[in-house]
Amino acid sequence: MASANCDIGLIGLAVMGQNLVLNMNDHGYKVAVFNRTTSKVDEFLADEAKGTQVEGAHSIEELCSKLKSPRRVMIMVKAGDVVDKTIDSILPHLEKGDIIIDGGNSLFTDSNRRTADLGAKGIHYIGTGVSGGEEGARFGPSIMPGGDPAAWPAVKEIFQAIAAKVEDGTPCCDWVGQGGAGHYVKMVHNGIEYGDMQLIGEAYQLLKDGLGLTPDQFAEIFTEWNKGELDSFLIEISAIIFGKKDEDGQPLVDKILDTAGQKGTGKWTAISALDLGMPVTLIGESVFARCLSALKNERVEASKILTGPKGGKFTGDQKEFIENVRRALYCSKMISYAQGYMLLRAAEKEQGWTLNMGGVALMWRGGCIIRSQFLGKIKDAYDKNPKLENLLMDDFFSGVLNKYQESWRKALVAAIELGVPTPAFSTALAFYDGYRTARLPANLLQAQRDFFGAHTYERIDKPRGEFFHTNWTGRGGRVSSSTYNA
Repeated sequence: MASANCDIGLIGLAVMGQNLVLNMNDHGYKVAVFNRTTSKVDEFLADEAKGTQVEGAHSIEELCSKLKSPRRVMIMVKAGDVVDKTIDSILPHLEKGDIIIDGGNSLFTDSNRRTADLGAKGIHYIGTGVSGGEEGARFGPSIMPGGDPAAWPAVKEIFQAIAAKVEDGTPCCDWVGQGGAGHYVKMVHNGIEYGDMQLIGEAYQLLKDGLGLTPDQFAEIFTEWNKGELDSFLIEISAIIFGKKDEDGQPLVDKILDTAGQKGTGKWTAISALDLGMPVTLIGESVFARCLSALKNERVEASKILTGPKGGKFTGDQKEFIENVRRALYCSKMISYAQGYMLLRAAEKEQGWTLNMGGVALMWRGGCIIRSQFLGKIKDAYDKNPKLENLLMDDFFSGVLNKYQESWRKALVAAIELGVPTPAFSTALAFYDGYRTARLPANLLQAQRDFFGAHTYERIDKPRGEFFHTNWTGRGGRVSSSTYNA
């Protein structure tokens, strides 16, 4: 019988799993590892984990026998059925009070279910988002744990030790909430990541098509942008990407096919937004933009038939244009995050979670893909007013938007005149203009619904919650349909 001297077990030795194990080992934790293809365990111990305290196991039973009580088993496998099958194979080797941690990108509803099902068996479940990619996992990711709160004290020390730290040493990891809260926050993080990447892509195309800039010039511009308000991981890596040369000395970025892949978390965010009736338009557009990019062959054919504006180059002040695009990117990013937080608020209400909004910003402040200076401003906003309805109502955010909105509009006018697609920039501005408009045309829409379907409407001269129906043609009846929100 193996001696139970390992602090935690990890199943799934793909890139993220391996790097988390090495990170835990660096922080003095003894980790037992298992992989379904057991040869991978031996390869890992002989190569990346050579000279470490990591112990290999060739079965789940052996892995569990190596763990101190309460046993902590972390799963790093593909989301979906595989997680359930893995949990089923671990359960016979656990006792009441032991802990299963799912560190993959699971759908939050699955984490809700697993928390309840395992809790009924006396097993604590944690569904945790882990962000930061390969490098983050190795040297400090952002970790977003949720699930059974009783399990948090048993994993807190390990998680906070291996997580990224902000300037004052605070770890980018704290308890998010019950059930699927951790995975929900990670899902919204990934949706915002889709938005950030799409916005950066639109800024790139607008400047490339409008000014004919080279990748080397972009490397300079993005390096400069990264020193100011846009200081972030994605701007930083974009500058590096623009500067990278292929073996023939030509810019590598120009040789990459323009079709984007996706793993589904952006789509999940957009679906959740629709389910909750939240206008998270920018993430939705970003998912659709990736879908459009995948229609490469159709786009090539369409480019031979469909025409755009004549001329196609920007003729005004180049420096001013670049600054307008930078401001448009910053303002649109603000809208995206505001929408993401609107979604978190709505989910919190629906699921009965208690989310610390400033804490979420802090978890995203380091280690993760969307880490940026800007997240500090979000934390400040919620520290100042924990009940803040919308980030756009905070002094800092409203101040920047009011100051920059003219530049944002100029950038979009230029995009329209040049025929450059900017779905995310455009939807961000449309949301901004919609959100700041006291009266929208939904009065006409409600009249139309009442006309063809007797769906009723409310009146501005009557209290909210009183509904009216009009017989618009004289031929309709007095009966109205029941009200419901679809």
